[in-house]
Amino acid sequence: MREQSRAFLEALVGAPGPSGYEGPVRRVWTAQVKKHAEEVRVDVHGNAIAACNPGGCPRVMLAGHMDELGFQVLHIDDKGYLYFDTIGGFDLGIVPGRKVRIHTARGEVLGVIGKRPIHLMTGEERRKVPEQHELWIDIGAKDGKEARKLVEVGDPVTYDANFELLRRDLAVSRGFDNKMGAYVVAEVLRQVWQSRKKLRAALYAVATAQEEVGLRGARTSTFGIDPLVGIAVDVTFATDHPGMDKRKTGEMSIGKGPVINRGANSNPVVFERLVAAARREKIPYQVCAEPGGTGTDANAMQLSRAGVAAGLVSVPLRYMHTPVELLSLKDLDHTVDLLAAFVLGIDEHTSFIP
Repeated sequence: MREQSRAFLEALVGAPGPSGYEGPVRRVWTAQVKKHAEEVRVDVHGNAIAACNPGGCPRVMLAGHMDELGFQVLHIDDKGYLYFDTIGGFDLGIVPGRKVRIHTARGEVLGVIGKRPIHLMTGEERRKVPEQHELWIDIGAKDGKEARKLVEVGDPVTYDANFELLRRDLAVSRGFDNKMGAYVVAEVLRQVWQSRKKLRAALYAVATAQEEVGLRGARTSTFGIDPLVGIAVDVTFATDHPGMDKRKTGEMSIGKGPVINRGANSNPVVFERLVAAARREKIPYQVCAEPGGTGTDANAMQLSRAGVAAGLVSVPLRYMHTPVELLSLKDLDHTVDLLAAFVLGIDEHTSFIP
């Protein structure tokens, strides 16, 4: 991975961006894509949109959602403890004992998620996943008055865990799901910009908002752009670690390239052209079968207006929806190369009718 690209990726995952609070991530993303786009804008929903050759035909939209899981301050009690709600889908069993950052109008406040010590639990309580209201955030405030001067109800919260290299090209971070996708579509824009003399289509790279709470940004941005072709870039479950049953999920491995979705949520011509581009450019790839909707932005994109020729390209990820999501940087590079080749191969004569 290029040094500048890695720095961009680190900045994205380091910026806080729970669903509905994507502002810091959006600022990092828009600052980067301005170097490689003719148009950059933010819509009323908070989606960030960058265009290369906007007058081209057809319109092709690449979407990676920039929001991450998080928490939101729900209540501050008189002792200064914060109670919270979740933003997105959490495994509450791994939440206690984590350091977190509360993102306030005045800056960040460090906190820890607390629960009753294991020594004081019954055997039955030890085996039970805590309920959300049984957990709290401790910011070290002496009472509620001090806590309310530092934090307000509604402030977003993220895990205090960021980008680190594990081994070779393997990296861990919170928020790879799916700031990684926002990174990929921005990097595709950069590559296509460098080869824009060959570009016939209009390319729209979009960092979508609020995917984790219902694919919301993809719905509105796709309606606004009205593309003929729309590809979502997201993570998928790596099945190369203990506890995964390939009979249920298929086989997807870290380091073996992007995963191209095949099924009802993917236009068959889009699938075939993605595979052809991978073979032509000698890019390693994997195939995932999904008979119905995918639960990604591709689902919302496909059903916009009179329909979009949709596709889904994913990057294998271990430990999804935890503070230590793990992926291969080589897989990101291959995903960027694949999508750039796909976009450059489209012109006004390309038909996506099945």
